[in-house]
Amino acid sequence: MLTAHPQREALHNEVHARPYERLTAPLALSHIALIGSEAEGAREHIITLLRNRHLPLPAEDANHLSVDLGGVHLRWEKHTEFHTCTFWKALREPPDSFDAPALAGVPQEWLNAMPGQWLVGLHMLVRGGRGPDCGPAVQQLVRRSFQEESLVGSSAMDGDADVYTDLQLAPDGFARVLLVADGMSPRRLGRAVQRLLEVETYRMMALLGLPMAREVGAALLHAERDLAHVAGQIRSAQRHEEPELLRQLTQLAGQVESLYAHTHARFSASSAYFELVQRRIEELREQRLENLQTLGEFMDRRLAPAMQTCVWAARRQQALSERISRTSNLLRTRVEIEQQQSSQELLDAMNRRQRAQMLLQSAVEGLSVAAVTYYGAGLVGYAAKGAKAAGWPVNPDLAVAFAIPVIGLAVWWGIRRLHRQVQADVER
Repeated sequence: MLTAHPQREALHNEVHARPYERLTAPLALSHIALIGSEAEGAREHIITLLRNRHLPLPAEDANHLSVDLGGVHLRWEKHTEFHTCTFWKALREPPDSFDAPALAGVPQEWLNAMPGQWLVGLHMLVRGGRGPDCGPAVQQLVRRSFQEESLVGSSAMDGDADVYTDLQLAPDGFARVLLVADGMSPRRLGRAVQRLLEVETYRMMALLGLPMAREVGAALLHAERDLAHVAGQIRSAQRHEEPELLRQLTQLAGQVESLYAHTHARFSASSAYFELVQRRIEELREQRLENLQTLGEFMDRRLAPAMQTCVWAARRQQALSERISRTSNLLRTRVEIEQQQSSQELLDAMNRRQRAQMLLQSAVEGLSVAAVTYYGAGLVGYAAKGAKAAGWPVNPDLAVAFAIPVIGLAVWWGIRRLHRQVQADVER
């Protein structure tokens, strides 16, 4: 047998994760999504409901669950930063209002204790009736349930279904969608419903970056003004003012980088969610219905500008960070050049002092040679006088006269030799 990768089966089965449900019209559906750190306890909360109803529990690592609660079906999914619960119930007759949502069949105490912050809420009615006999009933339901000025509608799934929504929040805090479908298989209808739910969920998740983008815009405006002020001061700054300007630039760079680190993940996530929204709308394969805007056209006109705001905020942060870096490098280069000039001036001064020391040393060496020669000649004179007193034929004056140049040359040669040896040691 081959040695299997430890994640081989999990990776292989990933394409089968979260399958589409088999749905049959008519039905009422309620969809909610919650976000926040409290959402980590969502799985335990779902298990509590299953235990109360004596239903099988999911696996420990399960991020997806589909179970019949008895009259109401639950589909739970856990994502990276949010989790969703979708409830639906089959109807005997085509619905004529949103007054009896599927969420009404869920225990309210359990629902109110759901962990996380409620972000997405959607009621959906799925019914048949695209024929001429049912057309008036559908149109009456559309007029009664949606606001005409913001009504969006299209023919989806290659013309097999009609979608109506106004993307407005009803008094109960939920948006509403009407899906009219005939002749669709349960699996295909499940795909259409799931795509519509994901469009709404990912749309709201993408918009989480918009408030942050607006806050970042105000902060970046102040940072850009501070950078312009510092850059203007650099042109006329004196040498003693440059350290303070460099400190201000460093502090400004820290603020911008901190802001970038705080918002980068959110902006990246918004871009990813927006891409998913666009992909799900493409999968609906919309066609224009009467004189209504399609869902894709509505998103391009309303959602795309919001996403561009997030993209522009991220680019603006990056551009400001690069400008601060260039300004800091310019100031540092200026400081380094001035430091090099100061160092050159210091070296020149040291060279002048060294030359003066050499001249002074040469003068001192001349005096040293004369002094040593004087004392050496004196010693020779004493020695010659002693020899004369001992009876040797020595003239002390002549001995001193001959000794003076010999001693002077010997002392001078010894000092020069010592200098050459010290210089060689320094060079090594």
